[in-house]
Amino acid sequence: MREGIHPKYDEAVVRCACGETFATGSVKKEIKVEICSKCHPFFTGKQKLIDTGGRVDKFRKRFNLKSEEE
Repeated sequence: MREGIHPKYDEAVVRCACGETFATGSVKKEIKVEICSKCHPFFTGKQKLIDTGGRVDKFRKRFNLKSEEE
């Protein structure tokens, strides 16, 4: 590897919008993310359906499915 052309790889702090922070390696000192594994619906199991224009209800009516609240 040639000297002087590569950025310095150092420890970086990752900050999520939910307040979670953790350390990783990067060429940047700080990385800001909107969603992390602590608040992502896939990892937390608290996924919510966003019903735009009643599409979820139409789908459930068409296939005679019960809603999750029932």
